[in-house]
Amino acid sequence: MPAVSFQNVSKTYPTSRGPLHALRSVSFDIQPGEFFGLLGPNGAGKTTLISILAGLARASEGSVSVHGHDVQRDYQAARRQLGVVPQELVFDPFFNVRETLRIQSGYFGIRHNDDWIDELLTGLGLADKASANMRQLSGGMKRRVLIAQALVHKPPVIVLDEPTAGVDVELRQTLWQFVSGLNKRLGSTVLLTTHYLEEAEALCSRIAMLKQGQVVALESTSALLARAAANVLRFKTDAALPADLAAQARITGRVVQLPALDAAAVEHVLARLREAGVTPEDIEVRKADLEDVFLDLTGSSAPVQPAATKPEVAA
Repeated sequence: MPAVSFQNVSKTYPTSRGPLHALRSVSFDIQPGEFFGLLGPNGAGKTTLISILAGLARASEGSVSVHGHDVQRDYQAARRQLGVVPQELVFDPFFNVRETLRIQSGYFGIRHNDDWIDELLTGLGLADKASANMRQLSGGMKRRVLIAQALVHKPPVIVLDEPTAGVDVELRQTLWQFVSGLNKRLGSTVLLTTHYLEEAEALCSRIAMLKQGQVVALESTSALLARAAANVLRFKTDAALPADLAAQARITGRVVQLPALDAAAVEHVLARLREAGVTPEDIEVRKADLEDVFLDLTGSSAPVQPAATKPEVAA
């Protein structure tokens, strides 16, 4: 039985200009113990899908289940299986950190779990803040408390919706060490949405990519990386590129990145730059990464072709 199953999930919002299709027939399963990534540009439908999973929104069509419990028909049982870390910082300003976690435990009928609360506080770097009022905490510390709240009832499925957006490197490292430990030690299933693609590449065994509410890729991380060009030529310049190179380049400020399948392709690019009088700086050739695949699949203005929905097996 899948840990999470999305079957033909669609979500439509009525607008003055006609229906807005936030999700279109999204289908995939996440297996127990899998570390799964859900990626896509802003507006692709990731948060809508998470909201439907958490019971905060209702699908227009299709069904979602958690360990066999339908999130609409059997909401209470499904919600007990989930620990959701939202994007927004939401907290009660009248309690300290330990009280907040005890109250959250009570929502799930759990009492006398201070040993687990202590483990969460230590693992997330909150031990010295246990008696601090929530209002006194920095944004990063509040984020850690949100994560602890999501885990306080030991859910088998952990949903992390942009958990490290706007936080410092220390928190990112602490979070991933702790969540990876839960995944490996307890077999927790993890569903992650993130804009930090290096995180997804390092952590996720399988990835779904959304574009315009549709699944455009659903593969193991290694298979997605195999789609990319073998190498990428990276350099810096202030000059305008020749039109043929500019058409295939990814340009960020002074940094230019171009696909380079082999040494001949690298020499061709450098020759074109010399012909155009462009002097590149800090030249390097690197392996293609998940960001290259992501931009190839989601950056095109061409019509979306849904990914095949054949059964997937966890990597």
